[in-house]
Amino acid sequence: GNWLLVWSVISLAHTAHGCPDKCLCHTASKTADCKNRGFTEIPARLPPEIQILQLQNNRIWRINQNAFTATPLLKILDLSNNSLSSVAPGAFQKLRYLQVLNLTRNLLHYIENKTFSFLPHLKELDLSSNSIIRLPETFGNSTGNITLLSVKHNKLQKMERILLESLPNLKVVLFKDNPWQCNCNIFGLKLWLESFLYRGGISDGIICSAPGIRKGKDLLKVPYELFGACPLRTAHVHVASSHHHGLEHRGSLKHGHHGEPGDGGRAGCEPKPKARPVSLRHAIATVVITGVVCGVVCLMMLAAAVYGCAYAAITAKCHKERLAPVRQHGTPEEKEPFESSLA
Repeated sequence: GNWLLVWSVISLAHTAHGCPDKCLCHTASKTADCKNRGFTEIPARLPPEIQILQLQNNRIWRINQNAFTATPLLKILDLSNNSLSSVAPGAFQKLRYLQVLNLTRNLLHYIENKTFSFLPHLKELDLSSNSIIRLPETFGNSTGNITLLSVKHNKLQKMERILLESLPNLKVVLFKDNPWQCNCNIFGLKLWLESFLYRGGISDGIICSAPGIRKGKDLLKVPYELFGACPLRTAHVHVASSHHHGLEHRGSLKHGHHGEPGDGGRAGCEPKPKARPVSLRHAIATVVITGVVCGVVCLMMLAAAVYGCAYAAITAKCHKERLAPVRQHGTPEEKEPFESSLA
């Protein structure tokens, strides 16, 4: 009994020693409760054995490179409702057991490539309610176990299909409340989403914000024909710049249909004020065709005119010959000039 008492006193002393002043540390649940404490950065001297770190509702504006080196066993990290405007790539990389990362309600504008590298057990990544305008092509090395991703309530206009394809274990993706641009740049995302839902994935869907004619429409209900023109136009520009490379042309067409057009597709989406070489070639072709058509029409008109004149002459002759017998009843003076005019 005494031994147990001594052990509990030692463990309590250890907990008190290893817990930052403003936090509450619970040994049994391996939790450090540091929420609502006015922290501006990750507190130091956290107990090394904790698995849950609650830092929500503080004023944390940066995460130092080695902020979590002392707490390598973390499984759940809640940084919601803070003042983070950026996260340095590798800030979380020591947390190889991390499963849940909550970054909601911060001031994030960008997520850089490989921000969440070396988090092989990460399952839930919540980035909702920030001001994110751009997501990278990859969240990082060994992030393939993410099953839930939320990007709702941000400022995303597009999302790379390659990013979603790098997360093969996704089960739930939340897209709500973003100004999605439903032009050719979203074509790959539409293809991915259809496939994801077909495989049994769960999503709240993508509602278009622009262009105006598609505002409020579900991306899945916008027909493919409306996207098909974009990559092809890009391919035409490509042809104009290198029209002697037939193989390249075929390759770019193929890419336009099956791959994500990405930023390259933007040239096809937005009207360009400058005349392109392809337009010039089209114009020349039109002039030539018009010339040929006009020539044919002129010949036809000429033929018609010649035929018309001949027809008129023959008709007149027949008409006069039919009138001649009637005129014979008249006087010889009247008859003679008529006959001489025919001769």
